[in-house]
Amino acid sequence: MKRTSVVASVLAAAMALSLAACGNTASSSESTASDSTAASTTETADSTEAADSTEAEATGDFDADQDITVISREDGSGTRSAFIELTGVEEKNDAGEKVDMTTEAAAIQSSTNGVMTAVANDETAIGYISLGSLNDTVKAVTVGGVEANAENVSNGTYTLARPFNIVTNGEATDPVAVDFIAYCMSADGQALATEEGYIGTEGAEYTSTQPSGSITVGGSSSVSPLMEKLIEAYAAVNPNATIEMLTTDSTTGVTGALDGTYTIGMASRELKEEETAEGAAATVLAMDGIAVVVNPANTVADLSVDQIKSIYTGEATVWSDLQ
Repeated sequence: MKRTSVVASVLAAAMALSLAACGNTASSSESTASDSTAASTTETADSTEAADSTEAEATGDFDADQDITVISREDGSGTRSAFIELTGVEEKNDAGEKVDMTTEAAAIQSSTNGVMTAVANDETAIGYISLGSLNDTVKAVTVGGVEANAENVSNGTYTLARPFNIVTNGEATDPVAVDFIAYCMSADGQALATEEGYIGTEGAEYTSTQPSGSITVGGSSSVSPLMEKLIEAYAAVNPNATIEMLTTDSTTGVTGALDGTYTIGMASRELKEEETAEGAAATVLAMDGIAVVVNPANTVADLSVDQIKSIYTGEATVWSDLQ
């Protein structure tokens, strides 16, 4: 009897321990489940908050009652010259003379990068730049419902377009200049222009004459990014030549080509009558669009040419004027 009692006691103790362990396991599982549920709830809340934040950023809390900060280019800029002509900001006075009616309130930037930086840092700003230089720091609006892209410039549906010109004093005679221009207009050169976001042609056949010497190319800051790529590519084709590039503006590019400061000038606009009368000759390197850009926080997505004109002449001064 005594032995049976001992065995029974041992069995009872073992059962008690087993039940206690089960209780602890259940408690642990319940705790883990509770923690997991809490974490899941927190995670869901965080995700919802992030989604709400992203949605708020996308729809924007942009205050349309803010004044418009107008960003323009400097006098002499080919981009400015083409922009004011294409948008009607340039008007003829009673004497038949063309007058730039850009508002005096406009903040002036001397380069494409300057315009992009100014617009990227100010949610109320608007500017215009070369389409080929467009990046995600700014937002290009559609113009009359047409997107600013190479295809629409090429097919003529995007109206704010202009040529990139190579400018020389008469016909080029310097052997390096002649060979380099031939490369620019070749199938490879035009393919490079298209690759960089501009609108090139099919291009002509080309074989380098391998001339030696050095030349200077200078002018438009809008043309210079493409020109830099062409100079780099040409160096691989003809290592005998040296080409220096100076970035200024289109007017300086034309006058520099005429007075010999530059062997080749760069202009991001059509040549003026007085420039061609002095002997300036232009070769269209590629076509380019002018993108009208605003800060990404701005909810404005489309502007008509008339609305763009009203902004740049100072008629529209508050973003809500455009709604």
